[in-house]
Amino acid sequence: MATNKVTTNVIDMSGNTGGLVWSQGTSAQRPTGVAGDLRLNTTDSRLEYKDNSGWKRLSESAAIIPPFTVDFLVVGGGGGGGAGSNISSSASGGGGAGGLRTSYGSTSGGGSSAESSLSLSVSTNYTVTIGAGGGGQVIGGGNGSSGDSSVFATITSTYGGRGGARQTYGAASGGSGGGAAWENPAASPGAGTANQGFSGGNASSSGGDGGGGGGGASAAGSNGNGENGGNGGNGLAVSITGSSVAYAGGGGGGARINGGGTAGTGGTGGGGNASSVSLGTGDSGTANTGGGGGAAGKGAAGNATAGAGGSGVVIIRYPNTYTITVGAGLTSSTATDGSDKVTTFTAGTDTISFS
Repeated sequence: MATNKVTTNVIDMSGNTGGLVWSQGTSAQRPTGVAGDLRLNTTDSRLEYKDNSGWKRLSESAAIIPPFTVDFLVVGGGGGGGAGSNISSSASGGGGAGGLRTSYGSTSGGGSSAESSLSLSVSTNYTVTIGAGGGGQVIGGGNGSSGDSSVFATITSTYGGRGGARQTYGAASGGSGGGAAWENPAASPGAGTANQGFSGGNASSSGGDGGGGGGGASAAGSNGNGENGGNGGNGLAVSITGSSVAYAGGGGGGARINGGGTAGTGGTGGGGNASSVSLGTGDSGTANTGGGGGAAGKGAAGNATAGAGGSGVVIIRYPNTYTITVGAGLTSSTATDGSDKVTTFTAGTDTISFS
């Protein structure tokens, strides 16, 4: 191989944005060399130089690792269903689903386009919080409640709104809103949050006694119709884990069961069904979907319990060349899908980091 000798005192490469390519080879391919020679050792991917005693590594600090992109799915905790203060007075609304935000696929919650992936850095702490589901209303007991929000880094998905209950609490707004309870005059459903979910359904407006369904990530809750409860709004299917799974369905609205009404069903994505039995308990939203709780069944006066909202979830997808460190306050699992790792967080709050 020919040797080109540079005789000038200055070599100016300032107009070149690339790097200088050194001679390279394995440890076994090291030449005899002379003091001052420089090469890349491909055995350990380190630069080394020759001095009078042999080949040595160049002194170096930690490698500069550029930011990397992470896809996410963040779902808030679903709202609890309603049951009213006197179950003979009115049918109640289903709980709204937790808000849904995702960068994976083409669609996010509330009918919006998928969000941009996050650019993260190694050795940096990022917060993860899994929102709990809200409690269901209890006739003669505790009040129903909205869920809690879920968080990943700069992404927050809002809690689902509680379902409405006559003479106690109206439907609450949230990531998706809770369904309205039957009232005279009519009560309003809870509103959804833009780019996260939809509103709950209205209660029956035809002189009947059906409550509205809770809103979901991809559809509003259905209105009550006569004695019938409205169905919960459907959630959104996301394939971030490698399989298509639906999240954030609204809870079903209550019906006047002793008047021949039909209970509302929960929306796809973990929404709980309203009870189809007088004074029966509504189904809870499915855990780690953010589904809304189903309303309690309406019949003669007495005690009944609405379903609780399902807890939220945070799922992140990132290149498998990175390793995640998860704080002790979080419950998580990691799987591999193709060239990516997928970490699912199902409970708790703490920080995570990557290396």
